[in-house]
Order: sequence, then structure tokens, then C-alpha cells
Amino acid sequence: MKARKVKKLDPAGSVADNFERIVRVRRNELFDFMPRAARPDQVVALHDMRIAAKRLRYILEIAHPCFGEYARTAVKSIKDLQDLLGEIHDCDVQGEEVRELVDRLIAEDAGALAVASSGRQDVDPAILREAPNRKSYAGLVALLVHLQARRQVLFDAFMALWQDLERRGFGARLEFALSERPQAEHATGAESSVVVEEDAA
Repeated sequence: MKARKVKKLDPAGSVADNFERIVRVRRNELFDFMPRAARPDQVVALHDMRIAAKRLRYILEIAHPCFGEYARTAVKSIKDLQDLLGEIHDCDVQGEEVRELVDRLIAEDAGALAVASSGRQDVDPAILREAPNRKSYAGLVALLVHLQARRQVLFDAFMALWQDLERRGFGARLEFALSERPQAEHATGAESSVVVEEDAA
């Protein structure tokens, strides 16, 4: 997922004001995935939301001293969100890999049984006992069941966390914290330089 561009950064402005612009863009980037990511079948949206959470977390870990106290508190909530979305993504990736393996084994066995049935008018179901990979199927299917069940539990936990964040006013409180300045800024060259954020992979 390509990060949104942060506009109107001011090299002559304060660090806090430039950080505020960056964090606001990253915050909006995260929140804009809802309600689409509230659907469990939206694999790409959930994955991209994880990346957005990572970007927001990383910039906020650096920038939170420039803002109100809640900006620091928000980092843990964002990390929890990122971790859950990461676990969901792992289930999606692993599930796809297992399905591809099952499909490959089925194709291999179908080919082997077709060769063994050459010259006959049909394939005798009893020949399935000779399928080279037949003992692998049960274990792989069991693994798929586990991954699917785990993903469902993790997705429910993600939704519960998101709803809890909404109840606690996470978005609004972070928005307000960004406008707070806990201490007076000193206009030195080092403090007025703009920090350029690296895209998270």
C-alpha cells in the first residue's frame, strides 16, 4: 500500500507543526479503512490497514513528545491494533500457501492415477488407495480448519478492539492531542528541521 503524500510541510516551521501534519495524514489513512475492513472477506483492506497502523505507530513513537499526553498513550493502542491485523494477515498468507500445496498434491495424484488407469474406460475409485499423497490430505485439511478458525477468532478480537477504541473516543482524543503543545518550542536550527518519514513496507 502506497503511503499518502503529506502536503504543506514547512522547512522553516516548527518540528511540532510539521509532525502534526504527518501524523494527521497517517491517522486519517488508518481510519479511512473503516467500515470496509469490518468485513472479514476484505483481505486486502485488512492487510493495508495493518500497514497504515504501522506507519502511524512509527511516526507517533517519534513525535509524541511534541503533543498532548494522549499521543503517547495512543501508541500502545495502535500497536495492539497492528499486532492483531498482523496475525490475521499471517493466517491469510499461510492458508493460501496450504491451499496451493493441497491443489498441487491433488494434481500430482490425479496425474498418477490417470497414468495407472491408462487403457481403461474409467478410473476405479479403489485405485485411490494408490494415490502417492493420500496420507497428506487429512493433515493439510486439518491445518486449514485450524487457520480458518484462528482467523475468525482474531478477526472478532480485532472488531472488539476497534469498537472499544471508538467507545473511548480514540480518534477524537488523538486529534485533540495533536493540537496540544506540552512545552514551549525553541526556534533553533535543529528543532525547526523537518523530519522526513520513511515509508513502512
